[in-house]
Amino acid sequence: MHDPIVIVGGGHAAAALCAGLAAAGLGPRVHLVCDEPELPYQRPPLSKAFLRNPAEALQLHRPEAWYAQAGITVHRADAALAIDRAAATVRLRSGTVLPYGRLVLATGARARGLPHLPAPLANVHALRSAADALRLRAALADAATVTLLGGGFIGLEIAASARAMGKAVTVLEAAPRLLARSVSPALATQVLAVHRAAGIEVRLGVAVGGFEVEGERLAGLAVDGRREPIEQLVLGIGAEPMQGLAQAAGLDCANGIAVDACLRTSDPAVLALGDCCSFPAADGSGRHLRLESVPNATEQARTALATLQGRSEPYAALPWFWSEQGGLRLQMAGLLPAEATSHRRPGATPASFSLLHYAGPRLACVESVNAPHDHLAARKLLEAGKSPPPALACDPAVPLKNHL
Repeated sequence: MHDPIVIVGGGHAAAALCAGLAAAGLGPRVHLVCDEPELPYQRPPLSKAFLRNPAEALQLHRPEAWYAQAGITVHRADAALAIDRAAATVRLRSGTVLPYGRLVLATGARARGLPHLPAPLANVHALRSAADALRLRAALADAATVTLLGGGFIGLEIAASARAMGKAVTVLEAAPRLLARSVSPALATQVLAVHRAAGIEVRLGVAVGGFEVEGERLAGLAVDGRREPIEQLVLGIGAEPMQGLAQAAGLDCANGIAVDACLRTSDPAVLALGDCCSFPAADGSGRHLRLESVPNATEQARTALATLQGRSEPYAALPWFWSEQGGLRLQMAGLLPAEATSHRRPGATPASFSLLHYAGPRLACVESVNAPHDHLAARKLLEAGKSPPPALACDPAVPLKNHL
């Protein structure tokens, strides 16, 4: 009952689980293993205020004194290198060997790189960590032009920040539209229009070929067969789950560390949560999902806490997401169905609206643009399983919350 709990990872999921364990009086049993030298910090600001403002500091989840008061032992800048499941131990880079009664993997995800591109190069960047953000912030300070490869959330957030800093910004996207894996075509069209209106050059359906490297810098890319000069390049082409530690230990992995509804891996003594884990969808479809979002990490930490305390509380939280891109505040509740009938609900201003997506008669997903009240109401509707008829739900004279 008093065996140590070792948490590997320093992101939001790990921080949220530490908070839950501390509140339950279990802090003295906890070892938190962080690869980075920083205590767990908020990551969403890295692509926004932190990038734009040299005076902006990291926003820690908790100060150092909190961990000491909670009795949590933090191992900073000391990555976990190997798990010995037979001995129930984790070996760290420093040589420290930590025994565990329960092990929690919250290892997150890494930015996907470009195949065949030499690394590292001084002017090629990704953004996942504080160190990445500091390096990119320093590079942007003296840059006149920035090229973003990838039109997903992280690429567009950085593009908006760089444009706000007065940089000439180009976004190169291989797909025929932005945010192809994340949002509806209608929302992607709006996002494209706003970024172009802000002066960002967005090029869709491009093919990136060869690389021109001079010394330690990328001088150019071949884009649609023509040379594109590069001053600073940011890769925003997706992320891959950090599952190597789990794989080496023989745990089941498939686009993430595979877990059950209570976040147990194929070894019941080992849990996984957050960006690194692949979990069963709550709809009973048999699908496994991997979601990269702060809300997902927070909710999974609650499920992991219950499992560690011997309670069975399967993870079934409603997925929701957000992204801030300059003057755009995008908020999504639910998962977009493969086939949907979509309806537009006007907002309070011309720059605000919501898109309601129905799978048959069922409301499945709501995407809101600069409409936070709609988003909050949509989450409650979806959690309650309520599906107001589109004609009523899209009446701007009636608040969406009135349909609860």
